[in-house]
Amino acid sequence: MRQNSTAPRNNKLKPSSNLIMNGSVRVRVIRTLLAIQNGQSLSSVLDPLLNSLHNGDKGFAHALLLTTLRQWYALARLLDSLADNPIDEVEVRTTIQVGLVQLLYLEVADHAAIHETVEAAKEIEFAHSTGLVNAILRKVAKNPSKFRKKCDKKHSLPNWLAYQLKQDWSEQYDELTQGLRQPAPMFLRVNSAVTSVEDYQHALDGAEIDADIVELTTGFKVANSSESATSTTLSTKGLRLHQSTAVNALPDFALGTASVQDMHAQLAAPIINQALMAKLSAEKSDTENTNNEIHILDACAAPGGKLAHWLELMSASDESSLFHVKQDNAETSPAITDIKVTAIDNEAPRIERIRENLQRLNLSQHDLQQAEKSVALNIVCADATRWQHGKNKKAATNESVFDAILLDSPCTATGVIRRHPDISILRTEEDIEQTALLQADILHNLWPQLRADGYLLYVTCSILKQENVEQMQDFITHHNDAVVIEFTDDCNWGIEQAIGRQCLPIDSASGDGFYYALLQKTAE
Repeated sequence: MRQNSTAPRNNKLKPSSNLIMNGSVRVRVIRTLLAIQNGQSLSSVLDPLLNSLHNGDKGFAHALLLTTLRQWYALARLLDSLADNPIDEVEVRTTIQVGLVQLLYLEVADHAAIHETVEAAKEIEFAHSTGLVNAILRKVAKNPSKFRKKCDKKHSLPNWLAYQLKQDWSEQYDELTQGLRQPAPMFLRVNSAVTSVEDYQHALDGAEIDADIVELTTGFKVANSSESATSTTLSTKGLRLHQSTAVNALPDFALGTASVQDMHAQLAAPIINQALMAKLSAEKSDTENTNNEIHILDACAAPGGKLAHWLELMSASDESSLFHVKQDNAETSPAITDIKVTAIDNEAPRIERIRENLQRLNLSQHDLQQAEKSVALNIVCADATRWQHGKNKKAATNESVFDAILLDSPCTATGVIRRHPDISILRTEEDIEQTALLQADILHNLWPQLRADGYLLYVTCSILKQENVEQMQDFITHHNDAVVIEFTDDCNWGIEQAIGRQCLPIDSASGDGFYYALLQKTAE
């Protein structure tokens, strides 16, 4: 039977909108943690926390907050073992866990960690708990290595999630659950339309920023004109920084030369781009095909990283550009002359994030219009479960207009817990089923809008099979015109699944948990 978290919830928590950023650093961190437990995301409360502090305190506050979140459930279990009686007040539990992190993980001096945490309990108006806080922290301070080992022994996840990961990844379970407790490395994507990965690495060297080149190889089989399958391979290069660095310290970051993007996320645009190029090459071998315009869709596009990557590939001057599809007969099969790109997301603020990111990268519609290549970009605020290109909302059927669809599907984001440790607190077991239903609705709505022989790349940042391989298995069961494109042994990333490949965040030097499946639509 699946178990719920041992950490009790307090229904008397103040509304998260009442978050107050004053008091000591520890008090502000405690209040931030309370807001997260009350439903706010880390991304919505981190900046208010850091912006309320002096520069000298920001580093400690950031480390204290993130480490507490990463070790949250392990600390909760340790706290339960240390307390003589159940501690039901979430404010008190949170305060003690913040104190434990200082002693076990941040190596704060005993007297400072204990004294300041006791004072924090008073400051948040829980002075009645100071004796308990003091007693527990002093007990741990006597033998921190013992309690650190006890804390590190098992996972730091809600029990329902740990149970599901055990079911899905029994062989990798121990490494996976420990890996999710660690910080993730920082990766950069270099704009290939501006410079090379090697040249940008040299620029980083000049700025005294150490980085390694990471190269991922992807192979998959695509259909050709003879109705057989041929293998194609592609290489994706990115940079892994030895230490996380503020973006304003990166050379020419404001000019769009590089972007922060997880290495496994950098696979999406090259895969769908390569698949589309294979489709176009096959079409160009047919002299009866004179269509030189293609239309592609990026569904659920915010914040725009994968969209920007795809636009960068289109804008490049090498063989990765769709404008450079090799022609067997240039006279009868002219190259692609026009590309229409549609990007949709369902929230206006997220649409604005897309525009801001493209603006920095010089990939806005204005920039694209000024370029030699004809790329028309249309960004739409719409619900992917209902949106239909070129159709009235009341239309009964969709129109097949897209040559390729990149679906970065909504998911529980369990694959990025290292970067967003609040996910383990905010997600519930019920979220998996609800998210899987949402994914299915989006797939069923978008699939009819894909042209025959077109490709759909399904991507999630989840590590739960119900959202990934099981979702794909269910989809192809209900869509006879969906063909799975097999990834080959040339891939040096991920774990082969019945459909697609799964990346797991196990290695502290590797990317996040992502799932990839490539489908092609057959002609009726």
